[in-house]
Amino acid sequence: MSVRFGYGTNGFANHRLEDALAVIADLGYEGVALTLDHQHLDPFGPDLPRRTSALAARLDRLGLAVVIETGARYLLDPWRKHAPTLLDDEPGLRLDFLSRAVRVGADLGAEAVSFWAGNRPAAVPAAAAWDRLVRGCDQVAAVADAAGVRLGFEPEPGMLVQTIEDWSTLHARLGGPDCFGLTLDIGHCRCIEPWPVAECVAKAGPYLVNVQIDDMVRDVHEHLEFGRGEVDFPAALGALADTGYGGLTAVELPRHSHAAPDVARASLAFLGDALAASDAARGTRVPEAAGGPRVPEAAGGPRVPEAARGPRDTEEVGR
Repeated sequence: MSVRFGYGTNGFANHRLEDALAVIADLGYEGVALTLDHQHLDPFGPDLPRRTSALAARLDRLGLAVVIETGARYLLDPWRKHAPTLLDDEPGLRLDFLSRAVRVGADLGAEAVSFWAGNRPAAVPAAAAWDRLVRGCDQVAAVADAAGVRLGFEPEPGMLVQTIEDWSTLHARLGGPDCFGLTLDIGHCRCIEPWPVAECVAKAGPYLVNVQIDDMVRDVHEHLEFGRGEVDFPAALGALADTGYGGLTAVELPRHSHAAPDVARASLAFLGDALAASDAARGTRVPEAAGGPRVPEAAGGPRVPEAARGPRDTEEVGR
């Protein structure tokens, strides 16, 4: 199955939404990862149903599929980025926002609505934070199930749920609802996961509903332009194709709005070349022997145990 590339509107923060969509479509992307934000379909602005309907028509004219992202900064609190989360004492505003995102996703025919846990407040014990997260996700899943919308929960370095295994724990605690899938960021796999990126993709494959793609280096949470990090993209894209995943794989470069059209153009060219290299190699690729040694990423050197402190998060402004 061919990989379908999209681009995230959080990398077009200086563009009007209609202009960003036109550029993304003109460059040849097949879809868009739409971050609901002040300037991009504000979910708290007036006449949301009318604006959503107009956007659905524009996406249709441009031939763009869509997923909904919910990582806008300062949308809910002008003083605290991303606050409140599902882990806070008063998560009501976050729950309202996620419910609105689900309704927008339903109205746009979105392939998925993506969200994450948030950082555990220092005063909240880990067990209590997990209880709050499960309770909040259960409420969001009920809204999504009623609306016929798939949820993609994203493990995020530094947050309560930061790895694929953490996602598996959450999924199990929720009882494995059909609507509750996985959003996988390819760069995060290199940053924090204990396996090579291609192996991460294979493990995540049965649950994938949304994929983000960017470059990254080990232990540093910073979304990099392609070719500036350590991810083996032909291997990652080959693994993604092997899973049979048919959803969008959207470029996630939230720090690059200042040069969005040029970065988007270069990103698609790089990914096209990586996909061609993957297709050429897959006929001769030999599966890794069960129980054999791990294969390090092409530019990443040998694997090292995860430091107890976790990854260095230079991407604090990027999510």
